[in-house]
Amino acid sequence: MSCAGCALNTIDTEEKIDVYNWLNDLPDTSDQSDIVEVKFKTTRKEFYRNTEGIPLKRGEKVVVATSPGHDVGEVSLTGYLADKQFERKVKNPRRYTLNTIYRKASANDLQVLNEARGREKLTLVRSRQIAADLGLDMKIGEVEFRGDGKKAIFYYIADGRVDFRELIKFYAREFKIKVEMKQIGARQEAGLIGGIGSCGRELCCSSWRTDFSSISSDAAQKQGLSPSAQKMAGACGKLKCCLLYELDVYLEARQEFPEELIYLEMAKGLAKPLKTDYLKKEIWFNIEKDATSGTFALTLKEVKDIIQQNKKGQKPELPKKEISNDEEPGWQTMNNESMDRFENKKPRKTNNRRKKGNNKNRRPKIKLNKN
Repeated sequence: MSCAGCALNTIDTEEKIDVYNWLNDLPDTSDQSDIVEVKFKTTRKEFYRNTEGIPLKRGEKVVVATSPGHDVGEVSLTGYLADKQFERKVKNPRRYTLNTIYRKASANDLQVLNEARGREKLTLVRSRQIAADLGLDMKIGEVEFRGDGKKAIFYYIADGRVDFRELIKFYAREFKIKVEMKQIGARQEAGLIGGIGSCGRELCCSSWRTDFSSISSDAAQKQGLSPSAQKMAGACGKLKCCLLYELDVYLEARQEFPEELIYLEMAKGLAKPLKTDYLKKEIWFNIEKDATSGTFALTLKEVKDIIQQNKKGQKPELPKKEISNDEEPGWQTMNNESMDRFENKKPRKTNNRRKKGNNKNRRPKIKLNKN
C-alpha cells in the first residue's frame, strides 16, 4: 500500500495547471454557510452541503455523495463565497439537489481515484472505436471516471441529435460500468483537453471559465485587431474568449473617434485609412497610387485638424514622422483567411448583369463630418 503523501502526489500530477489563486488571501467564512463548491477533473463544478460541519479549506480533497455511489473532488469555494456563487449559477434552487459531503478524502480514496483515472485513456480510445463501428456521427472528446470507479461520464461532440441508446449498452458491457453521456461544444472540448494559449498562460476555459457565450467577429473589429482568422482563433478553432475582456474599454475609447473613417485630402493625394489604434488614439494611413509614401500614423487630434483644413479647401503636407513600408501594419491576413469564416452568413445574391468596368477609374467619395 502507498502512503497518503504518495497518493496525493500522484493525483496532483494529473491535475491541470491552475491560475493564480486570489482567494487565498481572503478570510475563512465557512461558518457563514454550509454550502461548498467542489470541482472535479474537468471544468465540472457542483455544489454540496456540509451537514456534518467538517472543517474544510480550499484545495482539500473530499468524498461527496452521488446517486448512487460516491465521488472524489477538490474544494474550490466555501462559506459566503460559495453561497453567492450558488445564487448566481443556480437559476432554480428548489429543483437543485444538494448532496452531502461524507468526509475528507483518505489515502485509500485517492488510491482508488488514481486507479480509475488510469483507465480513462484506454477507455477513451476504445469508446471512439465502438462509436465508429456503429456509424454514429459523433466524437468522444473525453472520459471522466467517478471516484469510486463504478461510473464514467463520456463527453461527446455532435452537430445534431444522436441516438446513442445502443452505444450505451455496448459501453456498459465493454467497460462494466454505469454510463452517462454529456454533449459539449468545441469550447468545452478545449477546456477538457487543456493547453497553453498564445498569451503563455493556461487556457481560460480549462482553468477558471465555466460559461461560454457566443463571440462574433464584430468584437475584434471594434478593437481594431487583426482580421486574420489564425491569429484570432483559439485552441477550439473559434474566436478567443478573451476578445470580450477589454471590449468595454475599447467601446469607451471609440466614442472620441469619428463614426466612420474617411479619406483625407493631402498634398500628395488621397490618404486612405488602414488601421485604428483606439488606446493610443492613432489612425494609420497611406497615400493611394503612391508606393513611395508608405504608411504613416496620425493622432486623433491631427486627423480632426486635417478634416477642418479639407473643409476650407486646404491640402496639408505629410507629417514628418517615421514612415513604414508595410502595406497594412499588423493586419496581414494569412492564407486569405478572414474572421468572417466564423460567422454563419448566408451567401448574398450577386447581380451578374452589371457591366464590367463601371467602377474603373472611379474616385472614392469623401465623406466629411458635419462638425
